[in-house]
Order: sequence, then structure tokens, then C-alpha cells
Amino acid sequence: MTDGEPVWRATISVHVRDADIAGWMERALAPEASREVPRAHAELRRAGPNDFEVVIQARDTGAVRAALNTYLGWVHLALATLPPAEVA
Repeated sequence: MTDGEPVWRATISVHVRDADIAGWMERALAPEASREVPRAHAELRRAGPNDFEVVIQARDTGAVRAALNTYLGWVHLALATLPPAEVA
């Protein structure tokens, strides 16, 4: 984001049952967070042993909404694949 532009922020907070899963989720989402979603930037950070956050910054409300939808979809997909991965 460049200076002088309004910045919109949103945070997705995810709590999982143990630290290993939080680490796995963080690693699973890291490649996506390293890419720029158009007009937005995301950062992953640990908020506690079993918690992590996706912090999104965007130039406008449309960009923050699109980035939220994108990252919520990736979080949902990662959580949905967790039970099958634990069995394997």
C-alpha cells in the first residue's frame, strides 16, 4: 500500500484444537499469503499456540471484501481437509 491511500483492514482469527494444527494451517496458507491478491495484501501471524490470524490490508472496500472471501475460502478448505489428512 502506498502512502496517502486509505487502507482498509480486516482480520480473520482462527482457533484450532492444538498448536500442531495451527502450524499446519499457517504453512498451508503461507504460499497464498505471499501472493498479492489484487489491490490487497495479507499477512499471517500467530496469535497464540492454537491460534493464528490472517490480517488483510486493502485499498478499498471492494478489495477487502474480495480478499476476505478468498482467504475465508482457503481457511475453510484447509479445515475441511484436516480430518481426511489425520486419517491418512
